[in-house]
Amino acid sequence: MQSPSRLATSATLHCLTGCAIGELGGLAIGVALKLNPWTTMTLATLLGFASGYTLGLWPLVQRGATWLGAFRTIWLGETISIAVMELAMNFTDYHIGGVKTASVLTPIFWLGYAAALPAGFIAAWPVNYWLLKRNIKQHCH
Repeated sequence: MQSPSRLATSATLHCLTGCAIGELGGLAIGVALKLNPWTTMTLATLLGFASGYTLGLWPLVQRGATWLGAFRTIWLGETISIAVMELAMNFTDYHIGGVKTASVLTPIFWLGYAAALPAGFIAAWPVNYWLLKRNIKQHCH
């Protein structure tokens, strides 16, 4: 059995992977379409939730759970974790300027995204640790 710290690290990295996929897609679409930063961050957050949930659901569905049953298992823990992670990631990217840049080809876009990833991890790790310790979040991956 993994230590609580390792379990929280594993859960947070798994969550970060899901969020990072959707976040990047949303940021790239928003910047490419020249949407305002708040619309871009909203899109990135929605896609971050979608990809984060999907990555959390998939292992359970592969083991035989229905999509709805899997969602019932993970929804609360994943929702809290993803929300904290997305808040930290968007806050960081906004203040660095990646979400406000003119193109995904500018270095500031990638700097903002690169800084957002560890910010999301650092913000969500203690939340995941707490959720796992209280059995609110199930580490099913």
